[in-house]
Amino acid sequence: MSRFLLDTQDFSLQILEGYLRDRPVVELSDAVIGNIIKGRQVIKDIIARDSVVYGVTTGFGKFADVRIPREKARELQKRLVLSHAAGVGEPFADDITRLMLLLKIKNLSQGYSGVRPELVRFLVEMLNRDILPVIPEKGSVGASGDLAPLAHMALPLIGEGDVFVFSGREKRRVSAKEALKQAGMRPLELEEKEGLALLNGTQAIQANAVFALIRAGNLLKSADVIGAASLEGLLGTLTAFDARIQQIRRHEGQQKVARNFRSLLADSPIVASHKDSDHRVQDAYCLRCIPQVHGAIRDGFAYVQSVFEREMNGVTDNPLVFPDNADVLSGGNFHGEPVALAADYLGILMAELASISERRIEHMMDPTMNEMAGFLTTEGGLNSGFMIAHVTAAALVSENKVLAHPASVDSIPTSANKEDHVSMGTHAARKALSIVENAEYVLAIELLCALQALDFRKPLSPAKATKALHDYVRKSIPFWDRDRQMNLDMEKAVMMLRRGEVLDVARQGCDHEIV
Repeated sequence: MSRFLLDTQDFSLQILEGYLRDRPVVELSDAVIGNIIKGRQVIKDIIARDSVVYGVTTGFGKFADVRIPREKARELQKRLVLSHAAGVGEPFADDITRLMLLLKIKNLSQGYSGVRPELVRFLVEMLNRDILPVIPEKGSVGASGDLAPLAHMALPLIGEGDVFVFSGREKRRVSAKEALKQAGMRPLELEEKEGLALLNGTQAIQANAVFALIRAGNLLKSADVIGAASLEGLLGTLTAFDARIQQIRRHEGQQKVARNFRSLLADSPIVASHKDSDHRVQDAYCLRCIPQVHGAIRDGFAYVQSVFEREMNGVTDNPLVFPDNADVLSGGNFHGEPVALAADYLGILMAELASISERRIEHMMDPTMNEMAGFLTTEGGLNSGFMIAHVTAAALVSENKVLAHPASVDSIPTSANKEDHVSMGTHAARKALSIVENAEYVLAIELLCALQALDFRKPLSPAKATKALHDYVRKSIPFWDRDRQMNLDMEKAVMMLRRGEVLDVARQGCDHEIV
């Protein structure tokens, strides 16, 4: 297996995508271990002096003014984890849990949390052995970090809770105690500050949003490819994609999208066939304004990515340990507001990507708009064609409109008004992922419709890139000549999309890079 040395370098979205794809063995560098040891020494000195420090020698939240006897300081950390493991609902997906573990390791490895190297190594061992905590997805308000989800993540360290283990393709849910015993690992006794350090942080928000961002990044580029096929199928014009139009508005994303379309369709006989047609002067907005809409979504995506890349490399604990002068400072770095707002924005962006896709699908359904057979079928009436595939797309787009309502505008006081403003960031990140999943299906439906439309345009041939995509998809999803079970084709198409095949095939057939 490959090796992933976790050093002091920053994570990026691409690094995390590579980690999920390749699943290398994580190792901690000597520099990282040194930073952890320095931070731990500050906590050890505090314990020796019996100083008053929040969460180390005091209770938590509203109990911050309750002094904890020295002999119960470690028991305090264990009870914290147990009491805060109050999540409900279905467990997070495996890759989201893996990201939570990796991001928590990154957070603790910087030496500002005051934990022992043994604790960080234990998390690394769990990750490398694929012992994944069962973490319910609901129960965080994104205030003092993701307290409930991270408490469930921490339970196996003390031999509590359940985990998922894997043997080949088999996945089993077992007790953490059993899984650790089989792996030859002994539960830890949490020492001062360690339970609090595990629970404070935004790693559940980060993991859900990063997972959504990875999938959204692929979808954004694939949407240009699918949109190009739709433009051909609808006999659209490339005039609106002229570089001069984009340059004078100055938005980078808009310029990239238009350049992609010009590259994808530069050699299209279909586009050339009606270039000078009097009734093709201006297309509907869902075609003509693709650079403006897809481009704005790309610019927004870049902003959201920058927020989460800062967050994943930042420290979200409280209190924070500063080894250079031994200061321990209480603050609010655990608050999820920065990432909550960004996650809400991501949801809005991807809802819009699906929305304009659905409009292109609708244009391919209506013979008065496209001069093709209604619902892209032959023998209409006997066949319904893509009629209800469009209905599904419309349903998903409407569902996204509900989900795109921002979670971050809500707040509900907790902890007896000590934690009186919260971010709801975990809600924002979870629903952003749901919106991305819906958008993937909408774009997959558009892909099926666009390729069917290209078939109707024969004997005219599509561009080299879109023809390569057409021929690739047709190997497993044939032309729709008579009604069959539609969702089976949709599932095949969405898997091609998620695996990046739509983008890869189009790139191979294009003379210029699709960015």
